[in-house]
Amino acid sequence: MLALVLDDAEMNNLVMVASLRPLAGCVPHDFTVPAEALAFAQARAAEIGVVITDYEMPGMDGIAFIRAVRRIPGLAHVPTVMVTSHDQRSLRREALEAGATDFLTKPTDAVEIRARVTNLLALSEAHRQQRDHAAQLGRQVAAAVALVEEREREIVSTLMRAAEHRDADTGDHIARVSAYVGLIAEAMGMSPAECRHLALAATMHDVGKIAVPDAILLKSGPLTPEERRTMETHAERGRRILGGSASPVMRLAAEIAASHHERWDGEGYPHRLAGEAIPMSGRIVAVADVFDALTTERPYKQAWPLERARQHLIENAGAHFDPAVVTAFLSRWPQIEATLHSQGDGSAVPVAA
Repeated sequence: MLALVLDDAEMNNLVMVASLRPLAGCVPHDFTVPAEALAFAQARAAEIGVVITDYEMPGMDGIAFIRAVRRIPGLAHVPTVMVTSHDQRSLRREALEAGATDFLTKPTDAVEIRARVTNLLALSEAHRQQRDHAAQLGRQVAAAVALVEEREREIVSTLMRAAEHRDADTGDHIARVSAYVGLIAEAMGMSPAECRHLALAATMHDVGKIAVPDAILLKSGPLTPEERRTMETHAERGRRILGGSASPVMRLAAEIAASHHERWDGEGYPHRLAGEAIPMSGRIVAVADVFDALTTERPYKQAWPLERARQHLIENAGAHFDPAVVTAFLSRWPQIEATLHSQGDGSAVPVAA
């Protein structure tokens, strides 16, 4: 490891370097100008194992130099020694507060220098190994999380393919809704991980429809009151299908299935929740789901023009929809249009990864 030595007196540097050279694995680099020493520290931070600086220097004293070293990425914890002929308690306290690890008193002794620096280099190596181990664990955890998320996506994909066998439009619908949900979540300031999980969970919002008879699900005309009541059971059935899982994504999907037909004014179903009593996930999916239903052709209706669907969201903010969610949705309008048009030309909109 490198030992950075700073003293404005060249002779003092020669003495310090001569004392350090016998140490195995220690390569001293000495400087008389603080700015040059800092430039070296920035360029070689990963290799520096100890910093040794004089206190009394023109322009920048040892305490200011230690503070500057501590601000360099990678050197926040490197052992740092201040060399001084002063023995005032206040000076040493200030140096410790600045980040000094140890002190050497002038005139220095070669044996003491080597003993102290040997210990500090061992401390630096231990910290470096701990840091590398933590980084390795972090990579392993990230890889494990990625594997779990990939397995969850496979499970969701399999479940959704089963639903597509009953309704040819289901695959495109869930892909668009997932994309819209991801855009809304992003606009509302959710983290990338939260956006991914919410977009994935949203693909299962209508899974309860697998229990709805084809005669109702695929009916080309308006539903009777009895048929509508049957159709509305899909929300609670979806919750039951997805509930009970240990997977956070599946639990979120169950929450969405049960709540995405609730209305901000309390007139929705299945539990007539209102306002913030409706889970945020359900409020977000409600906007995405209705918008997609309006702008695409269904067995019972033609697709609405884009501007008409946009105006519908605006007019129903505060009644059907959470106004904050509508605002977030509209703030991503160019991406919303691109998502809808990409489906229109036959290209796929992938579920957020």
